[in-house]
Amino acid sequence: MSDEASRPDPAFGTPEPPAHDPPVKAPAGPGRLRNLLVVACVIYVADLLTKIAAVHYIDPYDPVSIIGDTVTLTLIRNPGAAFSMATGMTWLLTLVAIGVVIGVIKIGRTLRSIWWALGLGLVLGGALGNLTDRLFRSPGPLQGHVVDFVSVGWWPVFNVADSAIVCGAILLVALTVFGIDPDGSRANSGGAAKSGDAADSGNTGDTDSGTNRKEERQ
Repeated sequence: MSDEASRPDPAFGTPEPPAHDPPVKAPAGPGRLRNLLVVACVIYVADLLTKIAAVHYIDPYDPVSIIGDTVTLTLIRNPGAAFSMATGMTWLLTLVAIGVVIGVIKIGRTLRSIWWALGLGLVLGGALGNLTDRLFRSPGPLQGHVVDFVSVGWWPVFNVADSAIVCGAILLVALTVFGIDPDGSRANSGGAAKSGDAADSGNTGDTDSGTNRKEERQ
């Protein structure tokens, strides 16, 4: 066979590698703002009702024993943050709480993950609960003292709002660590897709190189 006969016809050109279809993006899930607000409302109402009951039924000088001296209902007025921290910065904590509420609602409008909605709902409900105390309880607006009434061992006295904020924050950290984004996707899914595309490109390149070597030998 002559070299001319074995040479590919220029009219047809070099065979093109098979085209890869673009990755199909999963359809976005439903918005989760409503779920976030439902969780926040449940926490807010629970916090408000338990504080009203604590103020009405618990004597600040006579704690109610639940499990001996380990778990008691002890009524205190807390000018600081959760678990009685930063007691001298009441007005600043109020402004921070307002910023948290605005930020959570803004993020919630783009949520697609039910777990992120749960975590942010817990934080939002807790922030609103303590913010209500700071705005409407004595000694005055932006300086109101938060009602705390649950005492467990050596842990500082806290309330339902404090518990919700801490639980929500732990959940959000866990979601971040495990790579679950607010839109419901996983953070490493894009990297995996890119790796797959790179592998496909490498395989195509190897195929083309093999074809060229075969033609040269002919």
